[in-house]
Amino acid sequence: MTEIVSVEGAAHQADQAAGQTACPVCGREAPEGLTSLVVLPEELQATIAANASANVLPAGVCARCIRLFERARIQLATDAVIFEQGGRVLPTPLRLDSHERFTGRGTTIAFLDSGFYAHPDLTIPRNRILAYHSIVPRDFTGAHPPLEQPDAASWHGMMTSVVAAGNGWLSNGFYRSIAPEADTVLVKLSTSGRIPEANIQQGLEWVLAHREEYRIRIVNISAGGDNEESYLHNDLARKVEQVVASGLVVVCAVGNAGLAPGHAVLPPASAPSVIAVGGLDDQNSMDRARRGMYRSSYGPTIDGLQKPEVIAPGIWIAAPILPATPTAAEAMLYAQLDNAPDTELRRIIEAHADVDSDLYESRVLPVPLLRQLITIKLREGNVISGHYKYVDGTSFAAPIVSSIIACMLEANPSLTPQAVKRILIDTAERLPFIEVDRQGWGVVAPRRAVEKALALRSMAT
Repeated sequence: MTEIVSVEGAAHQADQAAGQTACPVCGREAPEGLTSLVVLPEELQATIAANASANVLPAGVCARCIRLFERARIQLATDAVIFEQGGRVLPTPLRLDSHERFTGRGTTIAFLDSGFYAHPDLTIPRNRILAYHSIVPRDFTGAHPPLEQPDAASWHGMMTSVVAAGNGWLSNGFYRSIAPEADTVLVKLSTSGRIPEANIQQGLEWVLAHREEYRIRIVNISAGGDNEESYLHNDLARKVEQVVASGLVVVCAVGNAGLAPGHAVLPPASAPSVIAVGGLDDQNSMDRARRGMYRSSYGPTIDGLQKPEVIAPGIWIAAPILPATPTAAEAMLYAQLDNAPDTELRRIIEAHADVDSDLYESRVLPVPLLRQLITIKLREGNVISGHYKYVDGTSFAAPIVSSIIACMLEANPSLTPQAVKRILIDTAERLPFIEVDRQGWGVVAPRRAVEKALALRSMAT
């Protein structure tokens, strides 16, 4: 303990010029002077007072500490539901009460997205990526970048596929999906930015041509089209109608424009036969009374159709971090620091000086303030662990529905796309006090959906 104090004291002295006012919280020099707590907003006063000694009240606090505690206050307010669970995001199967017996065995989901990565949650202990196809031009070597090589476009498709079919390998199974034994087919549509409708169509054509080869039953599209247009005249909408008519279930994200004027649902989600998925905000809780809406797009569509049909969690969703990226390096550092003893914090930060300059420059802070900053970094980066972060968007609500459908088809392989959609609608739970236009028929109910699929199989035999 004596050694810790002496290190802190030396650090503070090195950061403090002779004759300068010192901040009683961080011990650093404050050439701009100290600010009295009484002039700060009450919420910020309370946050500082709860984390600093009593002598701060009359003396004041420096500008750097004010910024630090303001960041902490914002994170406490915006991520309150994470702090309720001790910093943990609840896994999707638990939040939606999925059926443990059914895990998507024998079912293949095709994902159409910007790019992919062969994440361990999909490849260990069994590689469940049956095929990978890219419609984008080859690189200068004449080949497509390998699936094992992460690039800037890989993160979105990696997340959607793992949210639907990941087995939680890097979390000891904790962050598994509802369909952790489903097989996958990955179709890369773009290298970056918005995916044009023509690319989605091309991906769908490839899926149609290879559906029997890979036993594809479900197509997940977490991408939106170009413009609002009637399905009668839109080429992409007509293509997805053809795909559904062939016997494939198509699941689409409706988009995240629920707070924007018009909040339009674009193709392909606006097509009649697809299952369009909006977002639920369940407050990272199993308490149904706390359920509300995420800011997802909604209809009626330009053709007067109800979209979305159902909603699924669209926020506080655990998803993998793309390896070998700055985000991954930061997450690993923050997670390591969060679990390290106080005596090791500065050593670890100095050993990773190039990962986070903000942390490196703040390494001389007293340990309580350093812990505060580490917590802020975890929350600002949405970091759950070194391998996972929490994400939001209907891009991730859609694959949750695809995972439920995989379990339904495992329970009853004879279900048609129309029967799947009917079951999801019949078993969904409407949210009270929320407009029907925003939520459709309500929150998906995995257990009831699978049980109804199983019951229909029994009736057929």
